[in-house]
Amino acid sequence: MSQTNFQNFLNLDPEDCEYSSARIAVLPIPYEATVTYGTGTAKGPAAIIDASAQVELYDEELGSEPYRIGVATLDPVDVDGVAPRDLADRVAPAVEKILGDGKIPLVFGGEHSVTPAVFRAVHKRHPDATVVQFDAHADLRAEYEGEPMSHACAMARVREMAPAVQIGIRSISRAGAAWAARDRLPIFFAHELPAGEGWMGRALAAVETGEVYVTIDLDCFDSSLMPSTGTPEPGGMDWYDVTRFLRLLMMEKRVVGIDIVELAPQRYTRAPDFLAAKLAYKCIGYLKEGGRSS
Repeated sequence: MSQTNFQNFLNLDPEDCEYSSARIAVLPIPYEATVTYGTGTAKGPAAIIDASAQVELYDEELGSEPYRIGVATLDPVDVDGVAPRDLADRVAPAVEKILGDGKIPLVFGGEHSVTPAVFRAVHKRHPDATVVQFDAHADLRAEYEGEPMSHACAMARVREMAPAVQIGIRSISRAGAAWAARDRLPIFFAHELPAGEGWMGRALAAVETGEVYVTIDLDCFDSSLMPSTGTPEPGGMDWYDVTRFLRLLMMEKRVVGIDIVELAPQRYTRAPDFLAAKLAYKCIGYLKEGGRSS
């Protein structure tokens, strides 16, 4: 598996991004096929990587330089023209190679339909992993506009494989709400979170397995922080809501994969691109600090 010919994540020197010695493998999947409002998610991975060149490599919160864990950036998966039902078959070989080499995949999407495609490969190797989702949308539809592999169905497909804990939700269909109530799904709605950080302990307790896969739809953030998504929702999470919980999670659990999806970059603002890049680097730092990564 080769490294990308374009700028690598964080713009690292060659000796710091060698695949052979890296613990983290950044995998861009610029997929866009089922978006239903705003467009541009196919450009998300490149925008994150471009913005990451401006991220300070020293993390003041952790007092360290997380990139020293080793971060390789791989060639984007060629998903141009791939039908949603075939996406997993196209993505799986790249993810399986990363996992087989003992590295943690850090995936940059692309729309959220990337997540079940990636997780199918992760689940094969880590069948007991729980998925922890940050998102504005529950994504529990059986199908949307006739497409069961739509980005609006991502967590319905994931839940066919594994349990999930959903955080920051503030948009859910009637059918999804009925499913959640019937099966008592662990969903932490955004309107419940401002009451204090007690939700973090409850959410962490809801993750009943030792291994986790983390999926971060960037519209989990309030739309004032993250306007560059296809379906922005008001009333979302802030930076410290997300990063504090990620740090707790990665200290307690063994992370087997991460994706960051749904960035739709806009010409008039670069701040959302930088937020996504900084968030990815925070994840790397928390993984390095936690010491329980796969």
